[in-house]
Amino acid sequence: MAFLCQWCSYAGADHAGLEREEYPSGILIVKVMCSGRVDPALVLDAYKKGADGVIILACHPGDCHYRSGNLIAMKRHRILLSSLKQLGIPEERCRFDFVSATEGKRFAGLVKEMVVRLKRLGPLSQK
Repeated sequence: MAFLCQWCSYAGADHAGLEREEYPSGILIVKVMCSGRVDPALVLDAYKKGADGVIILACHPGDCHYRSGNLIAMKRHRILLSSLKQLGIPEERCRFDFVSATEGKRFAGLVKEMVVRLKRLGPLSQK
């Protein structure tokens, strides 16, 4: 599952399509107004409902349309990782990164990397 901010990373995913960049089709994209609005409870719910991994993509530092939403998301991600650890979910299953609206190739690469990592780890439901 991928949480993408509307302004940059979602536009980056759209740009990947325009550039005909291939990436795995099994990813569920959730567009949010700002990465800073991704509550850790949403991520935990994604795992509860069967996601093997979650990637949160934000605007680059200094480019957030809401000034600091991406920095808030980065801090929340660090807190989220400790919660996941307590639940027995490896940190590798939750990634945070930055993608701008023109970085379609970067978006596709991050998604590919995440899918390779999750395939190596195997389904979460078996852990």
